[in-house]
Amino acid sequence: MKFVVDKAIPFVEGVFEPFAVEVLYKEGPDICREDLMDADALIIRTRTRCDAALLEGTAVKMIATATVSMDNIDLAWCRDHGIFVQNASGCNAGGVTNYVFSALYGTAARKSISLAGATMGIIGLGSAGTRVEEMALALGFKTLRYDPWRAAKEGPSEFHDLDSVLAGSDIVTLHIPVNENTRGMAGADFFAKMKPGAFFINTAQGELVVEEELIRAIPRLGPVALDTWCHEPDINRELMDLVDIATPHIAGYTLQGKQIGTSLAIRAVARFFGLSALFDFFPTTEIVEYQAVRVDAHDKTQGQIASIIQYNYPIFTDDFMFRLAPERFSELRAGYSYRREFYFG
Repeated sequence: MKFVVDKAIPFVEGVFEPFAVEVLYKEGPDICREDLMDADALIIRTRTRCDAALLEGTAVKMIATATVSMDNIDLAWCRDHGIFVQNASGCNAGGVTNYVFSALYGTAARKSISLAGATMGIIGLGSAGTRVEEMALALGFKTLRYDPWRAAKEGPSEFHDLDSVLAGSDIVTLHIPVNENTRGMAGADFFAKMKPGAFFINTAQGELVVEEELIRAIPRLGPVALDTWCHEPDINRELMDLVDIATPHIAGYTLQGKQIGTSLAIRAVARFFGLSALFDFFPTTEIVEYQAVRVDAHDKTQGQIASIIQYNYPIFTDDFMFRLAPERFSELRAGYSYRREFYFG
């Protein structure tokens, strides 16, 4: 077997060599069709555009990406041509959760907003939304859950309709994928149903939001934090200037997320090709930063929690660096210094 691997994926070097005739490591953007003519698998991040131009006529049987996003992969073309695709679903959940609460407590502190007794409306209860809810409950928030897909499978008793979530929440945070049902869901009607002064946080996908309608809604909303934007990397500068926190799609960028993303990609390849020795692969490291930080929230005031969170993830640094040069969106993402995760327990 031959595997072609984005050399930027951490912890992957040496893993496949015992099982493959050849393992070719290249920079993701430099992977070309000639590399894949006799390749069985392609292991990538978001830097490789996987479409007909790259894959037509190659031997590739499966693609594993060490990221959640698959925007760089033509999924329909791969499906029609028998190429199996697997992403690293959930690898960014911890980082996204840290981002949400750093943005929440940071903006609340700056604007002297009390979070005591606040209700968080969570739109989408997948891996990230579930982790956000766990931390919210640990910190004493009430939660309202909207996830029609899970409600249909599990029953509606633990979920609410969207109107109820928007009307009853002091904080609304998005954690759903973009599809034909969700694209543009956060528009004028959505924002009009939110409580005046409610927080709005989007770490999911920019296309969930109608940006011009968010601009018009901002005067009646509370703090707004955006990590994702329509038309990335060419973002709406007017919107950036109006929001409280603006970052270049880095919410899920943590050291632990990199470990998990690599492990899920390698496990996907292992299961596809029957490499049983790698079924439970997880990269080991003695580097302290790859161990998440446990934080005790017991008997802490809002101000103390805000300080602890900002110490562990000073989100306003990311906001400041982005505002200095928003035209460097892609460069800031590619060169981002991955941070260490924290959790309350």
